[in-house]
Amino acid sequence: MSKKFSKVKEYYDKGFWSAEMVQNAVGKWITAEEADIILKTEE
Repeated sequence: MSKKFSKVKEYYDKGFWSAEMVQNAVGKWITAEEADIILKTEE
């Protein structure tokens, strides 16, 4: 897991970040696979 994975997931789960914001973090804070994990937990 990336160092920032937990932070991005927390922001998304609490509603601070949208799905688009999570996608924008790919390559900077998290990987594409981690973004899929974060976004699929809400479905």
